[in-house]
Amino acid sequence: MSRLGALVLTGVLAAGCGGSSSNPAAPGSGTPGAGNVSAVASTYLNEVIGLMQNNSINRARINWTDFRSQVFQRAQGAQIISDTYPAISVALGLLDDHHSFFTTPSGGFVSNPSSRGCSATTTSTPTVPADVGYVKVASFGGTDPASITAFADSIQEQIRRADRPSLVGWIVDVRGNTGGNMWPMVAGIGPVLGEGIAGFFVPPQGNATPWSFQNGAAASGGSVIARTSAVYELATRDPKVAVLTDGRAASSGEAVVVSFRRRPNTRSFGGATCGLSTANSTLRLSDGATLLLTTAVMADRIQSPYGDVIAPDEPVAGDSPVVDRAVAWLHGI
Repeated sequence: MSRLGALVLTGVLAAGCGGSSSNPAAPGSGTPGAGNVSAVASTYLNEVIGLMQNNSINRARINWTDFRSQVFQRAQGAQIISDTYPAISVALGLLDDHHSFFTTPSGGFVSNPSSRGCSATTTSTPTVPADVGYVKVASFGGTDPASITAFADSIQEQIRRADRPSLVGWIVDVRGNTGGNMWPMVAGIGPVLGEGIAGFFVPPQGNATPWSFQNGAAASGGSVIARTSAVYELATRDPKVAVLTDGRAASSGEAVVVSFRRRPNTRSFGGATCGLSTANSTLRLSDGATLLLTTAVMADRIQSPYGDVIAPDEPVAGDSPVVDRAVAWLHGI
């Protein structure tokens, strides 16, 4: 899987340590398997493992004593923080969520050996009839506020250009969207999606957090995360919508797919998504590194959970055939 495919819902949930699990073991001789790991390396690994133990979506089913032992076994001889990266890779794999990842202070990427690969045949931009609106929701991995607004505006501009009163409906093409930052995607597609709650992040314990679209803005809970620079309303509100999916639609791409699930007058076509319909929280380390840790599953607007592949309502193979079938459905065929 590409790095972009792993960059999921950055910052959607609260960062930092929770209080649901026991405290991490102290470094040094009290840490199982510490061996000849320096105090600096041991302290850092305990910091990483502590964040995982307190926040991982799988925290209740992991044997943390065994987990810690395996991680420290891989860290044998580690003296400085960078020496711990192979052990952190082991830890990411042991989480068994297929989605968490770690970036170093310099922007380096520590691989997750359990990452799920996403693949599908290449798709092209289709030509659709004049009475069908078409909008592509592509990947976007930026976090700069100006870039976020610009990307949301670019989706909304597609809608503005295609919109007319005579449309029978819309095609929302999420094929090939390997993820990134979901918020400008939701804000941009909002005029077609419609206002209100579109989905939820469901943790293993505690309350679900809704995500929504309202007045040009995408929000998590009550907090606006991204918005377009202007609010646009469709010529025909609450339109019929065909959503196109494939095996490369992943993480934030899947968040867009989930946003349209259970929406009235909506049907999905194509292939099953990649299977990373889970949410990552941004957890900062003491040295400036970032742990993007899977902490919740995505659920639709009636809180039916996903967390794995999302099958289309109507499986259709091939680039042109899926578009043709979506157009036919929009025309009532």
